[in-house]
Formats: sequence, structure tokens, C-alpha cells
Amino acid sequence: MICPAVPGKLRCPVRPASMSLAYDRPEVASPPEHLPMCCSQQTMTVPPTVADKTAQRHPYPGPDWRKSYGRRSAAERANATLKDSARVSIERGGIRLMGLPAITLMIACAVVVRNLRILDSFEVSEGPSGVPVRRRRRVPVTSLALTSTHPPP
Repeated sequence: MICPAVPGKLRCPVRPASMSLAYDRPEVASPPEHLPMCCSQQTMTVPPTVADKTAQRHPYPGPDWRKSYGRRSAAERANATLKDSARVSIERGGIRLMGLPAITLMIACAVVVRNLRILDSFEVSEGPSGVPVRRRRRVPVTSLALTSTHPPP
């Protein structure tokens, strides 16, 4: 957290630079005797017991980090496709059923349909032999080049 006077959100006599702001900004009429930590210090020290909870599990550019990050992306992608109103739509108001068993069954069916769609698209992209299909350009590169006899101005 940062003191609200530093980014210019309000005028405060503790921060003389903030007093040059326009008068349409709110002003602290009487600052407290004991300033809050966000106004009195720039940095803070976190004990090692707290840092263990918030530290990354894997070093940043390593293969373990990439694997973990990819897993998170896959989870977000799955949630996004399940909530897509053009396809399955389990978003709020999209399911008009009452009761936990009925809603749970509906969501399970939506997950199965999504997984089958993903498998179908994977099989199409891999081809029958399991080797990735090489995609070809639909328009040859030569047709994209200018064929006019007049050069551009």
C-alpha cells in the first residue's frame, strides 16, 4: 500500500508536494499524530515465515515453472469455455434447474461435452496417423506479391 497523497489522489499537509494539487482533490484537514504505516515508511520487512507462504514454488524461467504455469492456463481455458454462452453456458442464469443434484449433473454433462469437443479438435489437428498435420497456406505467397507493371508511387 502507498500513501494516497503520493500518487496525487488527495492533498495532505504531511506530503508538501501534494498540496500543490488542484483544489478539487479532497484534503486531509487534520492529519493524525501517529501516521499509518503507508504514510510513514517506504518499505517493509517480511519475516521468513510469511515469505514461505507467498514465495513461488519453482524458479521463474525453469521447466517446472513452465509446466505449472501451463496447468494454470489450462484451468482458466477450461473455465472460459464452460462459461461461453455461445456453446455450453454454465454462467449465472444459464442453467434453469433447481436443486444441487440437478445442477451438479448438468455441470458434469457440460464438462463431458467440452472434453469431447477438445478431443475431436485434437484428433483433427493430429491426423489419423498421430503425426501433426502440416497446415498449408490457402493463398500462395506469389499471389500476395504485387503483379502490377506499375510500381507503387
